[in-house]
Amino acid sequence: MGIEWLKPDVIFGSLIYAVIGLAVFWLAFLLIDKLTPYDLWQEIVEKQNMALGLVVAAMSLGICIIVAAAIH
Repeated sequence: MGIEWLKPDVIFGSLIYAVIGLAVFWLAFLLIDKLTPYDLWQEIVEKQNMALGLVVAAMSLGICIIVAAAIH
């Protein structure tokens, strides 16, 4: 095992994929927020809706796993 992962093109590629993954996650989260009939932020933060927070967390993990699998 060498130091191939320290090459600038490998590091740059990893950073690009990380940014693309974050952008796809953020767009998917915004789409889910728009599709729901209520304001997610207000329900979770202001009204302390624990059940909705868990559902949004599960959706976020699902989106992250899909994006990671697509990039990998």
